[in-house]
This record gives sequence, C-alpha cells and structure tokens, in this order.
Amino acid sequence: MHSGIHSEKLGQFLAYMEVERGLAKNTIESYGLDLEQFIKYLYINKVDEKEFQREDIVNYIDYLRDKDYSGSSICRVISSVRAFCKFLLIERHRKDDPSETVRLPKKWAQLPKALMFDDVLAILTARVDTKYVLRDVAMLELMYASGLRVSELVNVEIDKLEMDAGFIRVMGKGSKERLVPVNDRARERIRAYLKDLRPAILGSKHSPYLFLSNRAEPMTRQRFWQTIKNYGNMAGVELTPHTLRHCFATHLLEGGADLRSIQKMLGHVDISTTQIYTKVSSERVKKEYDKHHPRA
Repeated sequence: MHSGIHSEKLGQFLAYMEVERGLAKNTIESYGLDLEQFIKYLYINKVDEKEFQREDIVNYIDYLRDKDYSGSSICRVISSVRAFCKFLLIERHRKDDPSETVRLPKKWAQLPKALMFDDVLAILTARVDTKYVLRDVAMLELMYASGLRVSELVNVEIDKLEMDAGFIRVMGKGSKERLVPVNDRARERIRAYLKDLRPAILGSKHSPYLFLSNRAEPMTRQRFWQTIKNYGNMAGVELTPHTLRHCFATHLLEGGADLRSIQKMLGHVDISTTQIYTKVSSERVKKEYDKHHPRA
C-alpha cells in the first residue's frame, strides 16, 4: 500500500473482487486507491478498519468535501466503501453494514444547510463546561465571522492575523492566500483567548499556530469536529463541520452582499460553486412563504 499502512482486509477484499466478482483491473485499482485513503483516515483517527461506524464514513465524506472533492469523486468513494462493507459482512468480519444509510451526493439536494441567525446565536452563546471555552468560542466566532474551512481554521498561524486592520490572511486550497475580514466580536474573542488561555496552554513551549490543543499542538480537524458537536448539542442544533461556513455565506447573501465578494472570501476558484448559495436563499424564501402565506 502506498500510504505505508498495512491492511490485511483490504488485500483480501481486492483479491475477492478480482477472483469472485471478476472485475476489471482498472476498477479494482480504483477501489484500492479509494479504500487505501479511507483506511489511512481511519488509522489517523485511531479507528479499526473492521470496526468503523456510519459516523466515521460521514466524517470522511465531510473531510473530502472540505478538500473540495467533486460530487462524482465522492460518489465513487462511497461506492468503494459500500463494497468493502458488504465484503466484511459476507466474510463475517462484522455483523452490520455501516454504509447502508449513507446517501450519495446527488441525493443531498446539493444545498448546503444554513441555519437561521437565532440558531447561530444559540451556538455562539452556548457554554459547554470545559476549561477551553475561550478557545472554542474564539474558533466558532472566527468560523462564522470569516467563513473559513475547518482545515483553514485549525491551521491559522498567529502572524496571519491583522487584528488592528480587521483581517486574517488565510492559506487556502492550492496554497493560495486570501484576505478575509474578521468582525469586532470575533476579534474580541480571539484577544480574550490570546490573553487568558493560550499562554497557560503553551507553558514554556512555542507554537506558530493560533488554536492549540491541551498538549500545545495545533488543533486537529477531528478534535474541532467534536467541539462543534458539543456546542450544537447544548444549543439544540444539529451541526456539521461546514455549517458555520454555509451560514456565513448565506447570511451575507441575504444581507445583500455581492456574490463575487462572497466568492473571494470563501476562496472558491469558480463562481458556480458560490452560486449554490443563491439557490439556498431562494429555497429559504420559498419555505417562509409556504409557512406564512394564508393561500400557500
């Protein structure tokens, strides 16, 4: 395996697909590459390749979306994971199929889920019982204020903050840097974290990264995902790692912001990716109409 992670089950699965199912060499190679990356992801997140759950698959799909994988690429990955799950069932390595209810992208309705502002406010004001609340709230506020991808948020370096000017320099996809505004409230939260918590986490260590784990290392995407879920649960709102980024774009658009400006802030290469949000807004208007108009 290219990733350097030995997977006995993957080897058995590929042999089964070739011998029992008689699949073409290209198809088997494609399965192998997709599953190698999936198993590597499980390995990094300390999940056994025979014991992963539906949530692990969903988190992986979200990870791929965070890297801007196309819908068709994600469909192919899901198909590979489903075939692997069926193999594990047939071979009695497990008794359930965690991929059974995972939907394909074309069935996602292609609309990112955006919350109403009151729900976002409930998340940003939720207080989870943790000593890292200053860090967590600063991260949530920054994500909603600037629409960062999770991978960008956890990799923000302190010297990329232009606090007085109200900007942050973000290293996006393809190593392209972009300037994104940061509002007063997010800056306030970041300053409180920098003053009252980050030095205590760091101790005598040094780190260029803004947001640190309890071990003074950069926050992982997975760790922040757990944080998001805790705050969502406290607020009674269902959250995914991308929810606040979607809210940032949708709320800006609904507030009258120009689509090109939103494209720049989100770091989308293609304006057609940003245009999804115009559809989100019109869908929301339609829902409100259907809910409140007496003749709807």
